[in-house]
Formats: sequence, C-alpha cells, structure tokens
Amino acid sequence: LYFHGKQRCATCIAIEENTKYVMQKYFAKQIKDGNVIFKVIDISKKENEKIAEKYEVTWSSLFLVKHKDGQETSKNMTEFAFGNAYNSPDVFKTGMVKSVNEMLK
Repeated sequence: LYFHGKQRCATCIAIEENTKYVMQKYFAKQIKDGNVIFKVIDISKKENEKIAEKYEVTWSSLFLVKHKDGQETSKNMTEFAFGNAYNSPDVFKTGMVKSVNEMLK
C-alpha cells in the first residue's frame, strides 16, 4: 500500500514509480494470480479516510501487508523508502523485492 497526500515531493513520486516498477517487473505473475495487490491511496480523499486511520497514516507512507489464514501482518517500509527511493533507487528496488518475497513466504 502506497499512501500519499495531495502535495507530493520528488521523493514521494519516486517511491510510487519505483514500487510500481518492482511490482510489474518482479511480481507480475503474482499480481495476475491475485496473490499480490499494489494500491496507491490518496489520503486527501474522503473515501480513503478509514484505511489511512487503520494504518495511522498522515503523510506519504509505504506498507507491505500480508493476509494469511484470517490474520494480517504489516511491515512499515516508509523510512526505508524515503531513505532510498530517490537517491538510491537500486537499493530501494532490491530491498523491496527482498521484503515482498519474505512476505510471500
């Protein structure tokens, strides 16, 4: 889940673009099968208030969320994303692939 507000900086845009790239390049089959879903959520829109509240999101954030056997596990990737998506996109992409693969286990 990638959350963002109305105003977006270059890093916020890089997070979305690089995450989309990772999803399409490395997880296309899982997306097609419905095992991986990538959502971009604008928290400034009223219809997204509940999900933003659920994850306690008030600004751009990136979460990996796993649903298995009725249980939800989430991993907050926001700090990692802001630290790498813009200045070190290859580090970001590698880390995302690794983290998503771990969540799929």
